[in-house]
Amino acid sequence: MTSSKWITTAVMAAGLGAMVAAAAAGAKPSETKGKYYMLKTCKPCHKAGSKDGEVTPLIHTQAQWKSYFKAGKHGKEELTKYLTKEQLLDLEAFLVAHASDSPQPMTCGG
Repeated sequence: MTSSKWITTAVMAAGLGAMVAAAAAGAKPSETKGKYYMLKTCKPCHKAGSKDGEVTPLIHTQAQWKSYFKAGKHGKEELTKYLTKEQLLDLEAFLVAHASDSPQPMTCGG
């Protein structure tokens, strides 16, 4: 490959990479992924009868869930100790969408 073709290919690849990153950064949080994170990360400690207490979307209103995620704390620890910022956005989307005062309230069995 000539150097000019290599440069053109490299520039195109960099541009494509930037476009993909920009699209991912603007992606809407996923309730489906949020439910997955709830089941895999939260439920092991927060199930019915556990010492840490059961957590489901129904234990808070939408405003309470938003406030919880805005504070970013799980007890004294940062929420990012458990999930990435992107994963937390997905979890928040799920919990808010299915909170006690939402149009689609639900538990999160598991």
